[in-house]
Amino acid sequence: MVFGRSKRGGHKPAPEPVTLKILVAGGFGVGKTTLVGAVSEIRPLRTEETLSEAGTVVDDTQGVEAKSTTTVAMDFGRITIHDGLVLYLFGTPGQDRFWFLWDELAQGALGAVVLADTRRLEDSFAAIDYFERRRIPFTVAVNCFDGAERHPAETVREALDLDGEVPLMLCDARERESARDVLISVVEHAMHASAQAAAERAGREAASTSGSTSAPASASAPGPAPTPAPTS
Repeated sequence: MVFGRSKRGGHKPAPEPVTLKILVAGGFGVGKTTLVGAVSEIRPLRTEETLSEAGTVVDDTQGVEAKSTTTVAMDFGRITIHDGLVLYLFGTPGQDRFWFLWDELAQGALGAVVLADTRRLEDSFAAIDYFERRRIPFTVAVNCFDGAERHPAETVREALDLDGEVPLMLCDARERESARDVLISVVEHAMHASAQAAAERAGREAASTSGSTSAPASASAPGPAPTPAPTS
């Protein structure tokens, strides 16, 4: 019997995909848990608890009276955009009393989705302000609830006082493809913002280097010739 040695190195291992962290934020009952669950390719991790009578004192359910549970820590899911890109999704709690968790969840995030409900648009301001202050790129996704009045995207943009470069989309958080499109928008916007910031830094460094190299030349320029002493 003849044994042959197997050839090694014949196949290169597939490169590891790039993994990015994306936050899914917004007000109470806006659809964060729904979006993460709709798009995640793994069973999503959820930290939901049943709303109690005591919680109604601090949790405003106006407009979402049918909601019976609430996220008390975070939601977690994962989606593969393509072979080279995987997104890890972290859904934030929507109530004010859990704001202390946001700083922990935001660490290392590339960008964020801010879900908005036109019936409770004011609930989106806190999340928008949070990401603007921390310079975390974000996309606003208006979750089109059944029975909610539809408004043009530009009308919503004006009502939220968004900067022109912030993407705003209409979506259905229950639909995988719709949620996926929102996440792709976040990645594209964040990459563009990162490239723009890098170009601005390079420009400032180039200007600083140019200024520092030209300073010694002017300092070493010869001064006026000394005036000869008068002869007696």
